[in-house]
Amino acid sequence: MAFSCRAVSSNLRTLQNPSSPQSSPYTTLTSRFFTVKHAFTSLRSNSIPQKFTKASMAEIRAPKNKGNVKVFDTEEDLAVSLAKYTADLSNKISQERDSFTVVISGGSLVKSLRKLVEAPYIDSVDWSKWRVFWVDERVVPKDHPDSNYLLAYTEFLSKIPIPAGNVYSINDALSAEGAADDYETCIKHLVKTQIIDQSKATGFPKFDLMLMGIGPDGHIASLFPGHPLVQEKEKWVCSIKDSPKPPPERISFSLPVINASANIALVVAGAGKATALRTALSDESNADDVLPVKLVAPEGELSWFLDKEAASKL
Repeated sequence: MAFSCRAVSSNLRTLQNPSSPQSSPYTTLTSRFFTVKHAFTSLRSNSIPQKFTKASMAEIRAPKNKGNVKVFDTEEDLAVSLAKYTADLSNKISQERDSFTVVISGGSLVKSLRKLVEAPYIDSVDWSKWRVFWVDERVVPKDHPDSNYLLAYTEFLSKIPIPAGNVYSINDALSAEGAADDYETCIKHLVKTQIIDQSKATGFPKFDLMLMGIGPDGHIASLFPGHPLVQEKEKWVCSIKDSPKPPPERISFSLPVINASANIALVVAGAGKATALRTALSDESNADDVLPVKLVAPEGELSWFLDKEAASKL
């Protein structure tokens, strides 16, 4: 029987068919803030042919504590590198543990995962060990166009052999507050049963990998600039009923949960996010209006995957 949180959270739904009415060659940069280290990388492992993994890249030495920043000539190159990064991390952790816990966001991030469902990566990953969660979700039915679940299922999850019981979506039949409480209860059970690791420093769940995009306004998950939710310190999963971006009702991991992660990959493509990215990666600060993305500081490793349009203002 597939693992389910129903024993502790009877209404939590795992992967279902969303149609069901019941469920639903190189980048050159000049920068005021960063030192640019040019590099050409084939990004290959012994089992992955070079033709699949060649990518053109410039590596930026960002300010201290800003992580590893790589800029790719094209979004296609970015997606190839992201697939290899994810597959390599999955294989490493799967050899050490019985589960690989992955948190994803919605939006353009899902598109950037497309190379994972192609050769050679789809055949190199042990999908049976993946456990998938959402860093945030809109409180809408699973077949609704705004659903992060529907986007992930259509573009990614339906194309990989992951057990249905290893995909943890919110209960969309509940209110935003109820869905957040329900999701937190599920995650606490999975921590207790050692499916999800736990931070020894903070006690928050420590996911193996968190894959996120950012918004043009610098938001991450459903943590928006200036919103009180950004300051939440205790809850694992929060509800929001007044999202500045529709739909208004959502659930979101809190910032302490995000920062407890073992690995965070922030994936940013497109010129529309260049201004927010410049602010996030600079040492400049404005205590009155800090972008949520600037507050990302995981216990583990932080990696940035950028295309040259997004990095155009660095």
